[in-house]
Amino acid sequence: MTERGEDVAARFGRWRDDLLVVAALLLPLALYLVRERQIAGAQGFPLDDSWIHLQFARNLAAGAGFSYNPGEPVAGSTAPLWTLLLGAGAVVASASLAMAKVIGVIVTLAAALITRRTALTWGTRPDVALVAAIALVWMGPLAWGALSGMEVSLAALLVAAALLAHARDRLLVSAACAALAVLARPEAFLLIPLLVAARPLTLRRAAVFTAVTVIVVAPAVLFSLSTAGTPYPATAAAKVEGGLVGWLGGVREPAAVTWIARPAAFFKEWLVWLATTHWLLPIALAPALILGWRRGGRTLGLVELALIAHPLGMALLAPYRGPAFQEGRYSIHLLPLAVLAIAVAVGRPGQTAWWGGRRWVLGLAAAAWLAIAAATLVPAATRYAWGVQNINAMQVHLGRWVDAQLPKTARIALNDIGAIAFFSRRDVIDLMGLVTPEIIPYRRRGETGVMEYISETCPDYVIIFPAWFPRLSASTETLQPIYSVRLERNEVAGAAEMVVYRLLRCAV
Repeated sequence: MTERGEDVAARFGRWRDDLLVVAALLLPLALYLVRERQIAGAQGFPLDDSWIHLQFARNLAAGAGFSYNPGEPVAGSTAPLWTLLLGAGAVVASASLAMAKVIGVIVTLAAALITRRTALTWGTRPDVALVAAIALVWMGPLAWGALSGMEVSLAALLVAAALLAHARDRLLVSAACAALAVLARPEAFLLIPLLVAARPLTLRRAAVFTAVTVIVVAPAVLFSLSTAGTPYPATAAAKVEGGLVGWLGGVREPAAVTWIARPAAFFKEWLVWLATTHWLLPIALAPALILGWRRGGRTLGLVELALIAHPLGMALLAPYRGPAFQEGRYSIHLLPLAVLAIAVAVGRPGQTAWWGGRRWVLGLAAAAWLAIAAATLVPAATRYAWGVQNINAMQVHLGRWVDAQLPKTARIALNDIGAIAFFSRRDVIDLMGLVTPEIIPYRRRGETGVMEYISETCPDYVIIFPAWFPRLSASTETLQPIYSVRLERNEVAGAAEMVVYRLLRCAV
């Protein structure tokens, strides 16, 4: 074959493999959508937080700025880059469920295609790199991310892009992608020092990563300072339960919890989540991390340590929930790295390995891996569908009920602000503090503080989980129940029942 013919064949092979990844993504998408239709009866999001992003996006597209209640700027998104991306989508196609899902699918596919190219750059055989990309899109959490309206697939894409740029020794691109990943999922920050140290540490390398990270992240920090009074969003200030960020915010806890109990619990949960994602994943990662050092040296091996540092960093820096919380929404961004580690370990051309150079053994292993991945998609799709059913039946339903039944000028205090605010278009007070940072000092005093804040701000209605606020909901002199929703099977909601109350009296 001539040199030109070889180039054409190689180009055809690349396009063929990309098309196979696209086709592979159709399996989880179809499965998730079918289960969604069977269980929920309609499309939706599996978390109320997805509607929070859309509420911000709608206000951005309408020219109301980064605000939840129009005209009231607030750093209420821990993933501002995703919120801005949805805002751009809302300008083009309105702030809708379909728009968010389309963007989610596109960035998920891009994450898989870039992961395949990253594996090839590290010298992995094309067939193994292809299997790695398919294995990635057949992971339940990533499929969940594609359709959830959440930021996790964007974070995975940016992590994959940072790894590709790192493999090609493109310093500026790697630093930019890693910094942008922090704006999509703050846990990605742990990758930055590892990327810095993974190649010969020079003053220029450290300066580039530092400068790029500061330039990218500084606008978000300044916006948080001006609207929430902290260098991180109100969402973090309201949720963080300890660690370094909690300590800076005035949260105190026993040292044994900070340094021993929580890191141990988070690491155990991390391993369980990996096994739930794919039965063989934690088993395969152990030797893969060792082989990563052997075959990629410090350049690859040091970055792969993020798979160990992640749960420990979560526990020590800004703990809220563990690595497995809500399908692993705080961990999904590292799945491209996990897949890459395994692909490099088993797929280097001409290497001597346990299969003794017999390709049929590797092929059998790949088939078994993909078969297990396909099997895990079934329960994952069911969990996704029940999440959609819960949010549609409770928060979406209540948002539409409020829109139809309560005065347009009504101000509502909520503990779940997403779908109710989006569909009702009413101004809201967030009792959890995500978009109402003023309540956070009150919340630290428990339910008494929340009751005091409600008394001072005097909303017209209060919509809460009674299980979360037993004293408040039992106060018949303060609240009058007028409507309620109860889930027969609760999988993702904070409690099975949510009640609408009319506020009868307040301090004002």
